[in-house]
Amino acid sequence: MSQSPEEQDHIPTSKVQRATKFLGAGAKVGGNYIKHYAKKIVNPSLSKEELHEDNAQDIYNSLSQLKGSALKVAQMMSMDKTMLPGAYQDKFTMAQYSAPPLSYPLVVRTFQKAFGRTPEDMFDTFSTSAVNAASIGQVHKATKDGKTFAVKVQYPGVAESVSSDLKMVRPFAYRLLNMNEKEMDHYMDEVEEKLLEETDYELEVQRSIEIAAACRHLPHLHFPNYYPEMSTARIITMDWLEGAHLKEWLQNNPTQEERNQIGQALWDFYHHQVHHLKQVHADPHPGNFIILPGVTLGIIDFGCVKVIPEDFYQGYFSLIKKESLLNETELNQIFYDLDFISDRDTPAEQAYFKGVFKEMIALLGRPFHAETFDFAQNDYFQQIYTLGDRISKDKMFRQSRQARGSKHGLFINRTYFGLYSLLNQLGAHITTTKPDWLK
Repeated sequence: MSQSPEEQDHIPTSKVQRATKFLGAGAKVGGNYIKHYAKKIVNPSLSKEELHEDNAQDIYNSLSQLKGSALKVAQMMSMDKTMLPGAYQDKFTMAQYSAPPLSYPLVVRTFQKAFGRTPEDMFDTFSTSAVNAASIGQVHKATKDGKTFAVKVQYPGVAESVSSDLKMVRPFAYRLLNMNEKEMDHYMDEVEEKLLEETDYELEVQRSIEIAAACRHLPHLHFPNYYPEMSTARIITMDWLEGAHLKEWLQNNPTQEERNQIGQALWDFYHHQVHHLKQVHADPHPGNFIILPGVTLGIIDFGCVKVIPEDFYQGYFSLIKKESLLNETELNQIFYDLDFISDRDTPAEQAYFKGVFKEMIALLGRPFHAETFDFAQNDYFQQIYTLGDRISKDKMFRQSRQARGSKHGLFINRTYFGLYSLLNQLGAHITTTKPDWLK
């Protein structure tokens, strides 16, 4: 049985403290490389597997002590199987569920600062240990007047350290993601904006209430109630949902019909947000969903919401139409509008990038091109991973003088990749509803 992560009684909050922690991780990674190449002299056939495992462990240990933006970026990267070696994916995925939690005295201090009261003053019972700890905050279970609540408490210093953390995490991101500096700069503002929003719990409560109200009519979905009077910019109080996370639920061998029902609820939830609300829950990792009794999907976190600009929406989803792949004039215009190609490209570069993006669009749009789609097709996902791996290693991409793709696509792509991944884990066969204009 795995042990719970050890509680932290201190989080480095100053720039100097956090920078020192980053530098310490960098020194360990450097030492791991020296150790690896020393061993390789003796054994030339040695693979990098042990190196990746050592680096992943050292980087995760440092980031999990820092928490906040640095750990959130690691969590985001772990969702994309094309981005990182397996050792990093396995370790960084822990940020979704089991980061080291804060010790209770720090939680009490956060309550006193926010409300002038302790948790015991506000609730009849309050768990002194976190029931779940992630990158931005941790969750405690509480009761009051016969009701059970989930209380999310943000880690100290997270909001204030977003910008400086992202500057310090860049060297790791360059190496791990194989991105050049131009690409990183192109997307970093978008990442920073979303991370700052995730630290604003008052905004999260507002969005949670609004999106839940707009999606409550959809079948087999359930949303907790939120309590603004017991919430602040650093604390959220909402209903406790009793159920199982996806991995636990799947271990109980649900029927194919039940898998399809949860999968359809997921698809319908995202379809309605993207095409009707033009804003979307953009953090579809398994930790944000709970399967409730009655085979109902509970949605428990709206910290990351992407508002979709109308012009981006029209261009992006026009690419999914089958006929777009046959209409060269329309396709070229969309590629320009979405920053896939530009006037700075040579004719050879334009031809190359148009070819690559056509291939990507045809593959990623495949579920939209049929009335139903079986997401249990592992060969389909292998094609996606193979294409992503091939592109990431391609000389033309690596030497590109500019970033490719609108910054708005960063979280929309992440959303659909996460959705597809969840549906694949479910092995769900669903009806792929789409707006009339895309049919």
